[in-house]
Amino acid sequence: MCGRFAGFSSMETLKAHFPIDVADVTATANYNVAPNQEILAIIRQEEKNHLLAVYWGLVPFWAKDLSTGSRLINARSETVADKPSFRNAFRKRRCLIPANGFYEWKKAGGKEPKQPMYLTLPDESPFAFAGLWESWDNKGKEGTPYRSCAILTREASESVKPIHHRMPVILKPEAFTSWLDPDNQDKSNLLDIIQNNIYTELKSVPVSNQVNSPKNNRPENIRQLIN
Repeated sequence: MCGRFAGFSSMETLKAHFPIDVADVTATANYNVAPNQEILAIIRQEEKNHLLAVYWGLVPFWAKDLSTGSRLINARSETVADKPSFRNAFRKRRCLIPANGFYEWKKAGGKEPKQPMYLTLPDESPFAFAGLWESWDNKGKEGTPYRSCAILTREASESVKPIHHRMPVILKPEAFTSWLDPDNQDKSNLLDIIQNNIYTELKSVPVSNQVNSPKNNRPENIRQLIN
């Protein structure tokens, strides 16, 4: 799964790495992104790629209330095309979620607490999770529609297996356009993207257990722990 990540790129860096036509928000560094927080997502609307703020934890359009989002932070790539909570968004509403790295907790020996690990691309460049998004309209009540998202996950690659059995789907740049295109609704094509146009080789370093609490949001979170 993916339950915590870091995103700290400047707006200039985001525009250099991702296909952003319109920035409707500003970039704010967050070294400890947690579920239910607002995060950045790139969504294609009206033939332009918009950088928007959305909540992490997908609330389907048919949900009775927002509590559903806390249970749907991740979508398994193996079942996303058919699972009722995700299949409509998978077909029509996909997004890119910019990040710099993510956290996973590695089991230690005996009764020792799990060791938090920070995982990145080998060159530590920014990347994009494959995401889904939804707009929940509060069942006709007045107010701004609640935009939310989920991050796709897959079986861990060899570089991640020693830490956790699952990992997020990290798209390669050549897949961005097709993934964002709402007119691309071909199931086999979309599944091919998240199976084959992805990064699987990651590097990891141990970091301080201060990252265990989302309240700790500082650059030191990603600093390698020196024993």
